[in-house]
Amino acid sequence: MAKNKFHDGPGPSQRQLRVGELIRRTLSDVLARGDIHDPELNRMSITVGEVRTSPDLRIATAYVLPLGGDGRDEVIKLLARNKGELRRAVSKKLALKFAPDLRFQIDETFDRMDETRRMLEQETVKEDVQRDADE
Repeated sequence: MAKNKFHDGPGPSQRQLRVGELIRRTLSDVLARGDIHDPELNRMSITVGEVRTSPDLRIATAYVLPLGGDGRDEVIKLLARNKGELRRAVSKKLALKFAPDLRFQIDETFDRMDETRRMLEQETVKEDVQRDADE
């Protein structure tokens, strides 16, 4: 099987995608309601953009971003500090054999979209796009 230049292997399974989305919704709900016993974490608005799971569903990486993008390092530290409580909240909602180990990373999707938008506004890029369209 030929390798796709964008992926190292096959993409995530339907089960990985489904479980990742369930974890994302659960984390979003828990964080929005302030169900965690940490006032520092509860005072922050955090968006959970995506959750990717390992093939065995034992590790779940949540891609998060604080509202407005400020305090990124602080958010990661607070989430890591409350990982056990968040993991318990997720395991209560999901009927999995194992509660996944939660990991947190900053969601850089919006940064990449802004950079792409800036690139597309450059005159040289606009000229190239127009030239390709004309051909």
